[in-house]
Amino acid sequence: MNAASGNLFVIAAPSGAGKTSLVRALVADDACLQLSVSHTTRGPRPGEVDGEHYHFTSREHFRELIEAGRMLEHAEVHGNHYGTGRDQVDLAFARGRDVILEIDWQGARQVRERFPACVLIFILPPSRAALHERLQKRGQDSDEVIARRIANARGEMQHATEFDYLIINDQFDVALADLAAIVRAVRLSMRIQAPRQAGLLAQLLA
Repeated sequence: MNAASGNLFVIAAPSGAGKTSLVRALVADDACLQLSVSHTTRGPRPGEVDGEHYHFTSREHFRELIEAGRMLEHAEVHGNHYGTGRDQVDLAFARGRDVILEIDWQGARQVRERFPACVLIFILPPSRAALHERLQKRGQDSDEVIARRIANARGEMQHATEFDYLIINDQFDVALADLAAIVRAVRLSMRIQAPRQAGLLAQLLA
């Protein structure tokens, strides 16, 4: 991967902040954006499809991918392993598409080390009460799992200042517009526009 091949957006948030809903809505409205499907060792939740929501895999196969250097990033979260495959990111860039990684702060830190031009975006809930309410409404986790996610959320949110942008997901439509604005601004940055518009600039300055 290289900085000229495409934009890499990394989006992180504590569980229940609404990150997945925002990302999927953004990708649905932008044909030039592709969501990278992560690998995970956890089991699928009701309604999740292998290859669409995650690449569900065994711990043994996950370790093989790491050892083969085929993971852009990987981390252990809530007792399970998650990671981003390098191959699908490279393929999206080759097709001229930007890529979104929906990962945690640990993965975001690894991606920045390997791809400094990436854009890091952190999403926060408007309050801890709202975070708890959203986790309960999902109806996907036991009370024990919800309690563990709430306990871990504070530690995750402490890393928000490591990111380039911060979005508060209080009203979904507003947060989605903020997210889209960041993507558009990055695409219009001189780092991206200068090589793409080199011919026009040369013509205008001739």
